Amino acid sequence: MSLSPAPPPVNGPVGPLERGLAVLRELTRLAAYEGGATVRPGDLVRGTGLARSVVDRVVATLGELGYVALDGRDIGLAARLMELGNGYLAASGLPEALGPFAERLADRFDESVSVAVPDGDGVHFVVQATRRRTMSLAFRIGERLPAERCAPGALFAADWDGRTWAAWRARRADDPLNTAFPAVPPRRTPDAEFEARAEAAARDGWSLDDQLIEPGLVAVSVPVRDAAGRIVCAVNVVSHTSRHDALSLRAAVLGPLRAELPAMEAASTAPRDSGGAQPSGPPGAMGEDPARRAKRERGAGFLQSLARGLAVLRALGAADAATGGLSLTAVAEATGLPRATARRSLLTLVELGYAAADRGFRPLPKVLELGYAPLAALTLTDLAAPHLRELVRTVQESASLAVLDGADIRYIARVPTGRVMSVNITVGTRFPAYATSMGRVLLAGLDERARAAYLASADPRRLTRHTVTSVAELARLLKRTAADGHALVDEELEEGLRSLAVPVRDADGRVTAALNVATHAGRGTVESARRALLPALLAAASRIEADLAVAAAYRPLATGSPDATRPPRRGQRV
Repeated sequence: MSLSPAPPPVNGPVGPLERGLAVLRELTRLAAYEGGATVRPGDLVRGTGLARSVVDRVVATLGELGYVALDGRDIGLAARLMELGNGYLAASGLPEALGPFAERLADRFDESVSVAVPDGDGVHFVVQATRRRTMSLAFRIGERLPAERCAPGALFAADWDGRTWAAWRARRADDPLNTAFPAVPPRRTPDAEFEARAEAAARDGWSLDDQLIEPGLVAVSVPVRDAAGRIVCAVNVVSHTSRHDALSLRAAVLGPLRAELPAMEAASTAPRDSGGAQPSGPPGAMGEDPARRAKRERGAGFLQSLARGLAVLRALGAADAATGGLSLTAVAEATGLPRATARRSLLTLVELGYAAADRGFRPLPKVLELGYAPLAALTLTDLAAPHLRELVRTVQESASLAVLDGADIRYIARVPTGRVMSVNITVGTRFPAYATSMGRVLLAGLDERARAAYLASADPRRLTRHTVTSVAELARLLKRTAADGHALVDEELEEGLRSLAVPVRDADGRVTAALNVATHAGRGTVESARRALLPALLAAASRIEADLAVAAAYRPLATGSPDATRPPRRGQRV
């Protein structure tokens, strides 16, 4: 995921937008190289060349917008930032249009299939249908590869103009081993054959990657074109030399890929279904400018121009690349900004390469450089961790996240409290679902058929003198839990242990995990515990759900353990 070279500075009133984007790019670069580690303000000062005072104001504004996570002096990318990249993916229509094709082809070939788009002299992957093997062959959505190191790049180079070729040659001269691209290992020798491979790809209508990305990986790619014959994207089949060499992979997949091209081209150029992912965040309402209200509430440190520019970028997610972009009027209405203000932000985004202006304004793949690839690696555990820490700080009790695993719950995240007497449970611990608050929330979240199947085979055993062992009573409690939206279990798992749990739901409303707070039964009555803990629990669950909806919009999300994933949302399988 190399970041494109920064264009010349933009002068004028939208300067804060340019500086904010520069900070986000640097955070992304550091996250890619440091494995997602947080950074300090000084790192951003050195990486961007901005003054410390400017960095501090930019970071404070991004924190208010929910795009960076602040923990003392530590700064990290926040999951909500993915809504910008989700906006590009939604506007492109490619995950919705080609995701089903990628899944079917992956099933047919029993190989990983991806969809890539051009971005200057680089390539972004925007759709993934992977085969789960010990040796996994997949890239994160949003990762940027050098064009010369992958099969789609040779295809895209056929449409390059002189300016793009010049940029590619300059970049290759400065970095011949591709050390600026953390998604690929550095080359031992520079690539001297890319131009010839690009000519061959233009002539043949397909491209071959014979271990260009890294040793052992081979791929075949074909272009998907629009009605005017321009390459929109490339569909890529990836294998390993333990299964295929480059020529045998071409023989196995090229014919079927070409046979699917007419249908894929028709799907990729059809108007986008309005049921796809839509940009999230607070839209404008009745001419109200949210950034102006935020400036009034948060004071002089809040960069209103940055907030407005990012709101404009987010609004572009409602564009339809197949039929044209959004008009200036539509952007102004969506953001609540005056037309002149929206226009300044749009022109800046176009100049910086984040948007295009042809029949209208639409986002470009460069938007994916704003944190998308590092954040695409987050699991449910990662998403929940900061909210668990905040919950523990609020209630001063231990908090945990668990998933249903057969008849048990399994802890996937936990933050203990600093009390002298606390509940000692570790990640990976399993307990019988029937005797725990999280288990009852998860069982209550099952559909009627699955819940009935659980109860039919349940054999509740007495763990304490308070444990519910009647299947009929357990069924009644699960029904009540579903109606109440929470479960409180008092000393049923262990004497003296009381816990309160709420569900964590995905964007489709399915219960995907449970969040709880555990405390000692001697600290008050059941009702006092409910009054003290439930509001904070519900608020934390809501924040996790918001991050989950953004992070899982275009990819399946792992829970945090290697064997547990939830399927992606309907119509968005990647």
